[in-house]
Amino acid sequence: MDRKPIFDTVRRLLKRGFSRREVAALDAAIDAAQRGAAVSSLDSVTGVTDPRETRAIGTHGIALIQQFEGLARLRPDGSVEAYPDPGTGGEPWTIGWGATGRGIGPGTVWSRSEADARLAADLVRYAADVSRAIGDAPTSQAQFDALVSFHYNTGAIARATLTRKHLAGDFAGAEAEFARWNRAGGRVLAGLTRRRAAEAALYREGSSA
Repeated sequence: MDRKPIFDTVRRLLKRGFSRREVAALDAAIDAAQRGAAVSSLDSVTGVTDPRETRAIGTHGIALIQQFEGLARLRPDGSVEAYPDPGTGGEPWTIGWGATGRGIGPGTVWSRSEADARLAADLVRYAADVSRAIGDAPTSQAQFDALVSFHYNTGAIARATLTRKHLAGDFAGAEAEFARWNRAGGRVLAGLTRRRAAEAALYREGSSA
């Protein structure tokens, strides 16, 4: 596989170059994708010692995202095709592990390797967003994982009341906020309700650690 397009895509998403640690982590994720294995951990992407640095999502967060995103529209040959948003019946079209954006629409088909590589790239980007939003606020790994899953699905980490309550140290209040984000297209969706409950449970686990 030519890895340059993947690295170029992640570089554009991050709007910067890579450290040696990040190159090694992305290489490992691509290797796993080529073996047909699920992306299991990006813990080594940034190796945080200072909470103000960009953090990496852990294995529990990745498992939660994969559980709820799934690989919908899996074809007999192992590839996946795009599907419409369940709330709108159309945009945004989604493919693989919940990927959306330019170039994804009716008729889009990806290999499993492409889906896994996109997940690895997106997790780096969404973890960076969450790191910027929470700054140096005390945050356990489980809390961080729950926040990344929430942001991966909603894109709302920068504006959510949930984030403000977390920054204030009101962990119980932040946990309660997850349940409010269970609508799409103006309708309550059972899948979103289950996902928010799972994220809240993971966040609560980290709050009591």
